Amino acid sequence: MPFFRRRSRPNRFLDLLIQQAQYTLRGFEILQEYMREPRDELARQLKLVEEEADEVRRILIEELNRSFVTPFDREDIFTLSLTIDDMLDYAYTTIDEMEIFDLKPDAHMQRMVDLLTEAAKEILRGVQRLDRYPGVANEHAVRAKALENRVEREYREALSHLFRNPQSLDDIMEILKRREIYRHLSNAADRGDAAANAIGDVVVKWM
Repeated sequence: MPFFRRRSRPNRFLDLLIQQAQYTLRGFEILQEYMREPRDELARQLKLVEEEADEVRRILIEELNRSFVTPFDREDIFTLSLTIDDMLDYAYTTIDEMEIFDLKPDAHMQRMVDLLTEAAKEILRGVQRLDRYPGVANEHAVRAKALENRVEREYREALSHLFRNPQSLDDIMEILKRREIYRHLSNAADRGDAAANAIGDVVVKWM
């Protein structure tokens, strides 16, 4: 049976969710740097961050399976953990696919990643404030959702620019490759929106 009280002792589930959100923000900060200066070392760093975050999620799931009492609804814990993890996965696979396609970053990718990094910050702040300041947590979730909308506008603008006047088969191949990266980043924004919704769900049930 879930309960949600302002804690007088550490809450292991929130602590683990905060760790996940911190790793996700770090992942997007690395991706942001990669979009300015692609380097193999940054790809390796992001892979390590993704692996550490996966370990935290595995621990959270193990704790969830062991616990009869949770600080809030266990499905909400699972969903919030999953969506934060998905955001980081898309950050990692963005670099992976760019290396597969041998693509260099462009201005649209940079702007989308800048917005996603800000969204990751808002998700982290939202999770950090869930326990003691749920109203503030919800404000951060709303900001994260607004950033998702901005990513989607940038995504549509990128596609509009991309499909202008292809001249050759090589141009079409370049278009298809870049579209996949834009779509990847759009999917990351979708998962950020889902994480923001999960924060909102917790707040609505608690307040």
